[in-house]
Amino acid sequence: MAPLLQASGLTVELPTPQGWIQPVQDLSFRIEEGEVLSIVGESGSGKTMLALALMGLLPRGGRATGEAILQSRAPEDGGMPGRSANLLAASPPEMRAIRGREIAIVFQEPLSALNPVMRAGAQIEEAIRAHQPRLRARKVRELALESMRRAAIPQAEIRASQYPHQLSGGLRQRTMIAMALASGPRLLIADEPTTALDPTVQKQILELLKRLGDELGLAILFITHDLAVANEIADRLCVMNAGRFVEEGPAGEVLTHPRHAYTKKLLRAAPRLVRRAVGS
Repeated sequence: MAPLLQASGLTVELPTPQGWIQPVQDLSFRIEEGEVLSIVGESGSGKTMLALALMGLLPRGGRATGEAILQSRAPEDGGMPGRSANLLAASPPEMRAIRGREIAIVFQEPLSALNPVMRAGAQIEEAIRAHQPRLRARKVRELALESMRRAAIPQAEIRASQYPHQLSGGLRQRTMIAMALASGPRLLIADEPTTALDPTVQKQILELLKRLGDELGLAILFITHDLAVANEIADRLCVMNAGRFVEEGPAGEVLTHPRHAYTKKLLRAAPRLVRRAVGS
């Protein structure tokens, strides 16, 4: 069986006053159905540009080349045989049909990603209407609340009526997850979804993503700079440096027996809790 997503030669180019730069260079990778693949690297390594290229959301003037083949749904799930799509070559109308329905993203800072003048529930309803415009308003509302409950948002009816600034950081991120999953995508990109959260809420979000992955058969592309976070959720790791993958393998193997010098440096840079005796 073909992987859910197969990328090869994926390159991103951005225009600058000095000429074109390549924040992502000739990447090849795959994601299987139900798998969690984590892209790990420091800030500026190209992780987010990779995610934006897959979503068709590159900055103005940016271009992506290569292939990122997303397998179509089975016919019984509303798909059409032989309609697999190259995300990097899809037209804007094609990407609008794919984005949300087949592949969705959760951004790093939900307060910036959410519309500040729309209630949380209305934003989730908007995501549902984009792919099911003929649904009645009552049914859309029911689906939005169902998605919020699936994302473990307590008192969903109350939270749906609130604006983003009235929600805590954890609830805003859960709202982003509910919005991303509202139309039933098969691949979720999580771009540093726990960076702005305290450790307790961070753990809750990781557990939520793992549970949703298991329950929905969801494939997750998890982007982070934190190896400890990647270890909590990932099946496989790709370590990224200066736009390229320098190491790839099962998460446990990469973290316990790193081969590349950059991976070793990332591990050494991770903070460690050291207990010291009183008076030492």
